[in-house]
Amino acid sequence: MAHSIELLFDEATEAAVRRDWTALAQAGLPSQDQHRSPTNRPHVTLAVSNRIDPAVDALLAESAARLPLQCRIGAAMVFGHASLTLVRLIVPSAALLDLHGRVAAVSAPHQTPGPFGHSLPGQWTPHVTLARRLSPRDLAAALEVIGADDLDGAFARLRRWDGDARVDTLIG
Repeated sequence: MAHSIELLFDEATEAAVRRDWTALAQAGLPSQDQHRSPTNRPHVTLAVSNRIDPAVDALLAESAARLPLQCRIGAAMVFGHASLTLVRLIVPSAALLDLHGRVAAVSAPHQTPGPFGHSLPGQWTPHVTLARRLSPRDLAAALEVIGADDLDGAFARLRRWDGDARVDTLIG
């Protein structure tokens, strides 16, 4: 199972994303709201690999100290073909790209076998996931449910997710 380093939203921004999750679920559509793990919460993945050594936590404290960081949650996007993942773009500000680059550089030596390509600077698409396994025939309904308005918010915390142990560790 993958390990990752993630940005968590402040309470107000998290609540706004959760409203999208709830609206999708209430419409009978797939939603991240349907995952009942206590660590399931809206986030933006900065780095991902098969394994990330916990020793990186102390090294990421400087990056965590840069928070809070303002963000804009933008347009809906879709990953996949037959089974879709519905996400909202996180508009990549200079500050966010700088933070991502710092986290990538600090954490890469602690990732085994190394960072997944889609999380590398220049290849990363910052996003927050709303639903997985969405059928293409349900896409229009899902887009109608979540609407098109951008949302101004903030990132408040950094965490490391250990997908093997299913444990998250707050950093900083």
